[in-house]
Amino acid sequence: MKIQIKRVDNGVLLEAENDTQNTFLIDGSQDIGGQNRAMRPMQLLLVALGGCSSMDVLSILYKQKQEISHFSIEVDGEREQGVIPALYRNIHITFHFEGNIDTPKIKRAIELSMTKYCSVAKTLEPTAVITTSYTLNKVKK
Repeated sequence: MKIQIKRVDNGVLLEAENDTQNTFLIDGSQDIGGQNRAMRPMQLLLVALGGCSSMDVLSILYKQKQEISHFSIEVDGEREQGVIPALYRNIHITFHFEGNIDTPKIKRAIELSMTKYCSVAKTLEPTAVITTSYTLNKVKK
């Protein structure tokens, strides 16, 4: 896997490109010359975690023939304060499901993602406590 990153302005706005020419922008805060025009690198870690886990959970539930009419997640990360580097120490993922889905299958899919399949979660695991919760048809579980 190869990613190329190039500077696109006179500040810290960057464009990342993968080997199939998919791109996205990365920027920094104004403190370091950014303009807040794109996500920051540490935000992208949360995006990666959420995306990885979402793909796992959706794939597992799809294989179990669960009927999902809506799916979204929220990823909330808490970083260390007053130190450099400021690592994530606590991350909470809330999964939101709507549809005809068995509760035990949701629990198992999330558990399998976090403990077995999600490489991003396993990468963050040595430094961050990752917790999860979910809602089903707008009811918190």
